[in-house]
Amino acid sequence: MTRKILIIDDEQPTLKMFTLLLEAMGYETVCASDGQEGVDKFMEERPEIVLTDIKMPIMDGIEVLRAIKKASPAAEVIVITGHGDMELAIKALNLDATDFIDKPVRRDALEQALRRAEERISLSRNEDSLVRVEIDGNDTTIHVRGNVTALSGPTLARAFKDACRLEGDIVLRFDDNTSINGAGLSSLASQMSECVDRGRRVYISGLSENFRTVFDMMGLFRLAELRQ
Repeated sequence: MTRKILIIDDEQPTLKMFTLLLEAMGYETVCASDGQEGVDKFMEERPEIVLTDIKMPIMDGIEVLRAIKKASPAAEVIVITGHGDMELAIKALNLDATDFIDKPVRRDALEQALRRAEERISLSRNEDSLVRVEIDGNDTTIHVRGNVTALSGPTLARAFKDACRLEGDIVLRFDDNTSINGAGLSSLASQMSECVDRGRRVYISGLSENFRTVFDMMGLFRLAELRQ
């Protein structure tokens, strides 16, 4: 089945570029040239994925994100930010955006964001299946996949508790398609801080470029080292 994707952008050349690119990838596209039209089109078409610019007249991308998530919490919304607009990107993640990509949009960044959206659609909503503890040599690995939100808190707490019982360093390994909102970041920071307070070393691996930037801004790399 061809998946439908809604593109919202007030610049016609950008809309045309996304339409050609996404249709070449096999998506069915629906377009809107401002935020209000985008929300209206979403209500009519109910696409599973939305790609929206963050700075638009009439209704901006943050307002669009709020409206779509209120109508359909499961919708996957990717926001397009200007280069360096990290505060807006983090605000969008706090509102459960799937991902953010910078303008000018690179094809590889778009493809990665779409893979993350597709993964979130296909994964079970059972959060217990998204976090697991593994023994890998002398390390204890907490493997995280899917969507890390406030609902993931209890599962993360159990995983960190189990990991802290074991010997060796703790490695927090993220799948490429993992997405983390603001509440998920807070939960991770809390669990990592407890481990560090117990004298354990925590490493992070597999994190996408976007989320490495977010972790750095949120100060999480003061609690853990990056491992390639």
